[in-house]
Amino acid sequence: MKVARLYSRDDIRIEEIDAPEPDEGEIVVQTRACGICTGDIMGWYMERKAPLVFGHEPSGVVAAVGSGVAEMNVGDRVFVHHHAPCGRCRHCRRGAYVHCKTWRSTGLRPGGMAEYFAVPAANVAAETLQLPDSVSFEAGSLIEPTACVVKSLRRGGLQSSDVVVVVGLGVMGQLHVALAASAGARVIAADLVPFRLERALELGAEAVIDVSKESLAEGVATRNEGVGGDLVIVGPGSIEAMQSGIESAAPGGRVVLFTTSQPDDRLSVSPFRIYFDEVSLIPSYSCGPDDTREALKLITDGHVPVDRLVTHRFDLESVTEAMDAAGRVDEALKAVVLFE
Repeated sequence: MKVARLYSRDDIRIEEIDAPEPDEGEIVVQTRACGICTGDIMGWYMERKAPLVFGHEPSGVVAAVGSGVAEMNVGDRVFVHHHAPCGRCRHCRRGAYVHCKTWRSTGLRPGGMAEYFAVPAANVAAETLQLPDSVSFEAGSLIEPTACVVKSLRRGGLQSSDVVVVVGLGVMGQLHVALAASAGARVIAADLVPFRLERALELGAEAVIDVSKESLAEGVATRNEGVGGDLVIVGPGSIEAMQSGIESAAPGGRVVLFTTSQPDDRLSVSPFRIYFDEVSLIPSYSCGPDDTREALKLITDGHVPVDRLVTHRFDLESVTEAMDAAGRVDEALKAVVLFE
């Protein structure tokens, strides 16, 4: 079978390897679609793991079933999350799935950007969802990113009465805009790319801020009766964006840090301001089984505008072009690799 193996951001090779066989409790999935994640195009982040068959947003058809699997059959249309929790440890009992040792150790074999991949038993049990016929494979590839946004908004305590500020309007920012607006919140969206600002308005933002022309904090205050946002989602992993997000929060506001910085970066904050304004800093990393199920429901019910988010489609042989397209911020939101 063919796979896309990443050696560096600028060196991705289509290689031939043997297709996997399912062990006990496992399934093998024939990939039909796999999205390119924002993290996939972050060279420093991916090259720590290289070489690897990347891709963790796949959907497809069950091609083989290992012994002991009762809930899946050959031919089932599925989404698979690349990580899965044990469901029993103290972290799982608290709903903090990403800190479970099993969650951190599980993964697809060899990865989602392959014609076939094996799904570990833990993932079959906890993180493999059957797709309704109404949900395309392309839409299925958006379940994992949507689930990350579901978790982000939940951790941020989204309320319909909130003014939500979304900083950074790549596909994850646009998903935040769409889901927050769908929940009844007022949304102010910020970026410096006209294409992204226009798309945010189409997806439900009440107002947008071009941060190349005015500061985020001033722009929010101007559009929100002189005060900051109740919930601020900081998409970019830059220290500058994080500091701007904190400055843009209203008293009692919550600031969600949605993306990691580089390992050695340090964020300076004013404890005085954080304390007296009671501003909460909340990281949100990945997602868990409850989030993926909610994401599938939101997609099935039409709350995720797939056709407005997927801007580029490629085949596996063109995966390098797909990665390049995903990085073109003036025209791209989501690039998806489609398999025959």
